[in-house]
Amino acid sequence: MAVEPPVLPGRDEARRWAEEELAKPEYRDAAPGWLDSVWADILDWLRSLDGGSGPDTTVAAPWIGVAIAVLIGAAVVLARPRLNAKAKRAGDVFDAGTTVSAEAYRGRAAAAAAAGNWSAAVVDCFRALVRTAEDRTLFDARPGRTADEVAHELATPFPSEAGRLTEAARTFDGIRYGNESAGQADFAAVRELDIALQSLTPASAALPAERDEPAVPR
Repeated sequence: MAVEPPVLPGRDEARRWAEEELAKPEYRDAAPGWLDSVWADILDWLRSLDGGSGPDTTVAAPWIGVAIAVLIGAAVVLARPRLNAKAKRAGDVFDAGTTVSAEAYRGRAAAAAAAGNWSAAVVDCFRALVRTAEDRTLFDARPGRTADEVAHELATPFPSEAGRLTEAARTFDGIRYGNESAGQADFAAVRELDIALQSLTPASAALPAERDEPAVPR
């Protein structure tokens, strides 16, 4: 049985499909800044196709459809990694269902560091920091807490460490959810932060002002 050739959309229909596809907000949100001008150029080119007519335009129409399909495919390839990274950045600090202690996480971090696996060492050291905060009841142990939330919540009892907490959370997310790698300096920074937080006394909430006691008549 002969295989029928694929049916290509006409020029106008292909242009409309491409304009609708490339105008979707996910492509705009996921594209790096330098791609904004590329999208605009593509759409300008598609709109310019209205002006042509004649035998050359008729012959080229199927190839215009192919070119548009290639452009849409390129847009998907360029946008997908950034969309996936955005979706993954809001991940939980801990894996689902884990009950590893802070000391166990520190042991795992030390073993990973000894093997030169700095990324794993950073992840487990940060988790040890979070588990210790839970053990000290600095915040409740709840699933779904992100590294950014950890940094924000611990900045209240440890305001002097707010900057290092934010940087540690960024490093954790970059490794765990952004396909980044860590080095020895990254592990040293998170480990020093972990040690510092263990030695610090959390700042207490300010006590409410005492009310003036009414004078007792003599």
